[in-house]
Amino acid sequence: MADITLIGVPIEEGSGRRGCAMGPAALRIAGMDVVLEELGFSVHDAGDLPREAATDIAATDTAKRLDVIAGFTRALETATYVAASSGSIPILLGGDHSLAMGSVSGMARYAAAVGKPLFVLWLDAHADFNTPETSPSGNVHGMPVAFYCGKADLGPVLPADRPLVDPTRVFQIGIRSVDAVERKLIAEHGVRVFDMRAIDENGMAFIMRGIIEEVQAAGGLLHVSLDVDFLDPDVAPGVGTTVPGGATFREAHLAMEMLCDSGLVSSVDVVELNPFLDDRGKSARIMVELTASLFGRRILDRPTRGA
Repeated sequence: MADITLIGVPIEEGSGRRGCAMGPAALRIAGMDVVLEELGFSVHDAGDLPREAATDIAATDTAKRLDVIAGFTRALETATYVAASSGSIPILLGGDHSLAMGSVSGMARYAAAVGKPLFVLWLDAHADFNTPETSPSGNVHGMPVAFYCGKADLGPVLPADRPLVDPTRVFQIGIRSVDAVERKLIAEHGVRVFDMRAIDENGMAFIMRGIIEEVQAAGGLLHVSLDVDFLDPDVAPGVGTTVPGGATFREAHLAMEMLCDSGLVSSVDVVELNPFLDDRGKSARIMVELTASLFGRRILDRPTRGA
């Protein structure tokens, strides 16, 4: 069984509000390491990445706090690459979703090194395909997908010749809040989007099965990026970007269980948990439970029990 490396990323600068920096601590308190060890994994907690702003990057109104975000991105890109190269599965404990600029870029470098395509499963209410030119807020947590696909120019945060992710290998599930220009960008670049209507009409199992089959056919690696707001706010309230009408508890667990069965998952982000907005740790516990399902725990017995 593969080892797991936990990497805390206490970044909140991408979100435009405070609180996400407490996410890694809340996930640890909720027992992230314990549940994974109970499933038989050898878990190494690498601690939290330090907060060190990049001195060669300037923040602007269109990319706020980019100096701090760049510092985290560079450290995380390296940490993710090193963990994956050692044969471990990196699990990034966030922190806001700007951390995916580093985690996915690190996995893209690893995938290129082993000669496999990298696919990304983006479980989120938001497409996060904005650029500094299109973002209404300038908050960088709305730009990571465009960044790791090479479609958002944020300056020398990472080398320009780094491995990128093909946008057609990005699958987004649970989307229900997309800016008008952003909608055009994801269509133009071929990002595969399954919004809540698609889930309602087709079912989570049908969508997941198609994604898994495509990644398997390509012999690819799969990075899973799980945002708290993928879930309905009634299920997980501890997030600063709540959007009604999200995935149910059972839909989310089904997706995790199918991913576990596939054996494809090579790395995971757990992001946007804001404990300050949570209800007595409810969202942190649910994110830990979902991660446990992703790595082998079964929530419900499948067979029907007789009377």
